[in-house]
Amino acid sequence: MEHMIHEIKPVFNDKSRILILGSFPSVKSREGQFFYHHPQNRFWKVLAASLSQSVPATVEEKTIFLLSNHIAVWDVIASCDIQGSSDSSIRNVTPNDLTNLLSFAPIRSIYTNGGTSHKLFCKHIEPSLGRSAVKLPSTSPANAAWTLERLVGIWGPAIRKGLFPGKPDSDLTDF
Repeated sequence: MEHMIHEIKPVFNDKSRILILGSFPSVKSREGQFFYHHPQNRFWKVLAASLSQSVPATVEEKTIFLLSNHIAVWDVIASCDIQGSSDSSIRNVTPNDLTNLLSFAPIRSIYTNGGTSHKLFCKHIEPSLGRSAVKLPSTSPANAAWTLERLVGIWGPAIRKGLFPGKPDSDLTDF
């Protein structure tokens, strides 16, 4: 177990409408200093397919992709004890403070990427924030029971609903 501090800055701007929260960056993400940096994590493929766009490749392309689609990304945890990238090993959690992000960006919906981030959000952030999050299935390769197609089938409508509340999903194909 190592005590790790989250060093990746959140991605958001004053047009971000949805916030996607992971638990804590993987070893590969910490090395690459960006979210979902492991090539086998399906996060970028799922988002791109959900919005009928090309998969961004570089950190710059990913940042532009997020901001141009009004998506903010960060993690629930500011620091913790963790072994490698294992969410199940996470202990001694200090949560990130979402206050500044939420006061700056007009976030309509908060989504968590998987069960661990959702559980930690509900325990450490939701009580003081007074806002709930929708749990989406993890895009991690460890979640092998979920194919890319199944993930897109759940993530796609959720993301589009967060971006365009009240608009039927069938009307969102032109986005």
